[in-house]
Amino acid sequence: MTARETDIRVAIALRPVAGLVLALFVFAGRAAGQTPWATDCSAVANSTVRSVTWIPALCQEFSGPLGPPDSSAWSFALGGGGWGNNEVEIYCGPPGYPNNPSPCPASFSTETANSYLDGSGHLVIQVIESAGNWYSARMKTEGIQNFQYGRIEASIKIPDTTNPGLWPAFWWLGSNFAAGTAWPLCGEADIMENWSPSVLNGPGPAHNRSSIHTALPGGDGITATYTFPSGQQADAGFHAYGVIWSANMVQFYVNPTTTPQSSLSPFFIITTSDLPAGDTWPFNASAFLLTNVAVGGTLGGSTAETPSPDMMMIDYIRQYKPSALPAPVLGQPPGITVTAGATADNTSSLTPSLAAGTGYVYFSCDTTAPKASCSIKTDDPLNHFVVNSDASPPESVAVTVMTTTNARALPHFLNPKRRSRFLLSAIFVLVLLTLMVLLQRRRVGRSFRYSIALGSLVLGATLIVGCGAGSGSGGGGGGGGAGNAGTTPGSYTVTVYAFTENNMSNGANSNADARATLQLTVN
Repeated sequence: MTARETDIRVAIALRPVAGLVLALFVFAGRAAGQTPWATDCSAVANSTVRSVTWIPALCQEFSGPLGPPDSSAWSFALGGGGWGNNEVEIYCGPPGYPNNPSPCPASFSTETANSYLDGSGHLVIQVIESAGNWYSARMKTEGIQNFQYGRIEASIKIPDTTNPGLWPAFWWLGSNFAAGTAWPLCGEADIMENWSPSVLNGPGPAHNRSSIHTALPGGDGITATYTFPSGQQADAGFHAYGVIWSANMVQFYVNPTTTPQSSLSPFFIITTSDLPAGDTWPFNASAFLLTNVAVGGTLGGSTAETPSPDMMMIDYIRQYKPSALPAPVLGQPPGITVTAGATADNTSSLTPSLAAGTGYVYFSCDTTAPKASCSIKTDDPLNHFVVNSDASPPESVAVTVMTTTNARALPHFLNPKRRSRFLLSAIFVLVLLTLMVLLQRRRVGRSFRYSIALGSLVLGATLIVGCGAGSGSGGGGGGGGAGNAGTTPGSYTVTVYAFTENNMSNGANSNADARATLQLTVN
């Protein structure tokens, strides 16, 4: 019998009456506790934020009686092994959960449970040290409920992370992770993550860290830190941590306000355009949610000062979907006329008309010009690929086109690729001229000499021109002819695309909420 199992039996033996009551609660909780995600929002009101009404779609309110969490809504990670970060905890499911590690509790008690409903509307994830081992819980919706887009929010009170030891988080992984897509290619978004400031500059109780992990940034991710207002701390009460997730854009926020008017003010916005070149944006597909408290490891750090037990409490987890939003009006941006390769006078600007209170809009562009590209830069202070509908004065969008110079090819005798051919041609001509001189000395007929000279010149010219045949690289889209290595002069278009907060498409430009086309002339 392990020390963990001994603790459980002693706790039950000392409280026989309490044990019977808890058993009844567990039975009641399994029979009439949390309902599945899709039908648990009846008691949750719409959330109106300025001009957008957010309608609850999937919810967990943790309103069931005292007892284990509902396994119809959650699955549980199990066991230890470091979890890729040298963590020291062993994750346990509820008593009786299939394949629970043997040290995990075999019966329910709040003193030994690593996850439970407290009977007062909260989910508790409890960290316990026993006989030198640490036990915790990692709950997830993998295989039960996937999420895609909308507003995802959880109200959480984290444990004190001033000292090292604990690493609480609320996050998601791409659903394709279960099908074998490796991390971080599957995509990870950390909505709430916290650990001690003494370990790799952790956020600690005065801050929150949010981040995304994709293929190229990998473990480093792209991150931002939220600072709580003076007098507030993450461990001192419940705080709402959330994202507004739409096609090509994820916005992170903490504590939406309700007075003097409802407001969701993101502190971090990340878009597909923020990724490094060659990276893949994985967030236009579904994901599953996770919440856990890790112990020790890369970010948890030493457990020497970690109290046992300690806990994270969650009041609710919700997904809202937005009401319909009016499409942006982009107008007709001025055209661009540019010499191929020029880096000046290659920008056009527009100021979109956005309905007030409809949040942020993401902008992107493409062009039909060969060997050319376009880029977007807005004057929003939070992210240069988005525009805030409430900005005053209105924010503008600059569209810049980069073309490729049409440099003429080198003369053949200077072109390293054709120098040998030129030399052969020159040698051939010299041989023919020498032959003419010899024939002259032999006093052959004048007409014959003229024929030899003319033939030599024609043949030499033919060889030289032939060596240059096909020398042009021909710009994309048909050419430009010999010597044209860049953007072919001509008339093209640049299209600007706008994606609003309620765009729930696959993110393709064809599914944008609005678009505007400007004319591009390349000289």
